Amino acid sequence: MNSILTKLGVDCILNIAYMESSLYIEAKACGCREKGITIVYSFVDSYHILCLDRKDIMLGQLHACERLLKYAADEMDKSAIIKEIAELKMTLDLLP
Repeated sequence: MNSILTKLGVDCILNIAYMESSLYIEAKACGCREKGITIVYSFVDSYHILCLDRKDIMLGQLHACERLLKYAADEMDKSAIIKEIAELKMTLDLLP
């Protein structure tokens, strides 16, 4: 493709962002034993946040929770993450 553009005299250096990695959502377990553990999410270095639909965001949350589960050491954290994964899978099944 670059050789075709070069032959046509088109500059191959364009202001186009390359596809980002699929790891655009990060999950963290927050809370304490008294109030309970909750999972919070944040977007990481994403240029196209507004272009994502609900299903893409929920799939990203699911992948982030699965990554978080690998590194969870506390049993309360693990149970909260497993519960969150189950809720996300159920919600994804209900989406059209």
